[in-house]
Amino acid sequence: MKKKKVAHPYIPNSDPDIQREMLEAIGVSSMDEFYQCIPEPLRLKRKLNLPEALGAEWDLKRHVEGMMKKNTSCREYLSFLGGGCWQHHVPAVCDEINKRSEFLTAYAGEPYEDHGRFQALFEYASMMAELVDMDVVNIPTYDGSQAAATSLRMASRITGRDRVILAANSNPDRIRVIKNYCYPDMEVILADFTGESGTADTTRLQKLIGNDIAAVYLENPSYFGTIETSGKKIASMIHEAGGLFVVCCDPSSLGVITPPPRYGADIVCGDLQPLGMHMYYGGARAGFIATRDEEKFVSEYPSRLFGLAPTTHGEWGFGDVAWERTSFAKRENAKEFVGTAAALWAITAGVYLALMGPSGMQELGEGILKRNAYARKRLSAISGIKVLFDKGFFFKDFALNFDDTEKTVKEINASLMEEGIYGCIDLSAEYPTLGQSGLFAVTEVHSACDIDRLAVALEKILG
Repeated sequence: MKKKKVAHPYIPNSDPDIQREMLEAIGVSSMDEFYQCIPEPLRLKRKLNLPEALGAEWDLKRHVEGMMKKNTSCREYLSFLGGGCWQHHVPAVCDEINKRSEFLTAYAGEPYEDHGRFQALFEYASMMAELVDMDVVNIPTYDGSQAAATSLRMASRITGRDRVILAANSNPDRIRVIKNYCYPDMEVILADFTGESGTADTTRLQKLIGNDIAAVYLENPSYFGTIETSGKKIASMIHEAGGLFVVCCDPSSLGVITPPPRYGADIVCGDLQPLGMHMYYGGARAGFIATRDEEKFVSEYPSRLFGLAPTTHGEWGFGDVAWERTSFAKRENAKEFVGTAAALWAITAGVYLALMGPSGMQELGEGILKRNAYARKRLSAISGIKVLFDKGFFFKDFALNFDDTEKTVKEINASLMEEGIYGCIDLSAEYPTLGQSGLFAVTEVHSACDIDRLAVALEKILG
């Protein structure tokens, strides 16, 4: 007997009778006929290789939980991974606010119907502007890499130039996104970094900068955790050539590190992940862009900006600034397209900043600096290990070289896993000139005991 087709419990409109009505409404007799619009070479000629559907909700729940139990998270293992996504403490209030239905399920919204969310985003932008010492902050892009790429495209439009210089000590994943995002309209040039301090090579930059360069892009701290000390010099060089200075920063560092505008940055960008967001298999990501309140900058933002607006009742409302410049308004005629924003994470970052306040951000930064210094001192005392760029200053991340241990970073990481520790990012493939080196990170969640545990494990592994 032929098995009767029934509706799938989790797929809308899977009831056979409903499907038949829908097909009749569009004038076809079957799904195969409906798919005739797809070119023959693109059609799959077999069934998808999927397991049988689980009809009971309990069976599905047990199946998914069983798969998730195979994961080992940073709750079970001690983690020193960083390089753009770090393990920070997430205050409970951040999770409590961002899971509220009016924030979690709201999508685009309009000023007249979405008062609470629009005010929350305005408050976020205000606090973020104070943190980075700028006037204007956008509603976040997807992540910090998109924010960096968009910042460079903004610089290109402002200056009318199509070449940008990137410091090569930037996050390699972000460099790839920038190259992809700027292609084919813009040329991306990499400028090497110094081997002693891991910072930008200003001599090399000076030779590359000319009157055809739209912007110099710098990450501070760098991918290696090194803190740039030549910001003013770099800003002066690019400004003399008529270009702009774009700085990508870690917002959690700004309680102790000078905000980029104070050493000449024209556009500041970065990722909000350190501000109250879990790592979530690569991070809850949201990219911010900040500039001065000048028309030449504001008119080039492709993303939404929120500001105050008076109402007819003498109260204040919150809504879009210069809406007509966005791709939402101009659609295909916009200078650059921006779709769905990561607004939920902006609200989360706003909650985090409101909770921390200026003194809290300073305390956070000081704590990370102290832990970083202790970790470098403790680990470099182990025979065969040395700190790369030891003449520089560090925040969160730092690189260790293992060439003298006769072990590869891959082998060391595998052994650390056996000790219940996620070790470092292997730099040997991305940066072969650095030899067998790995990128470690410490944040406010790491105690001296955690760092000592890593040191003892490395001593054991290296003999």
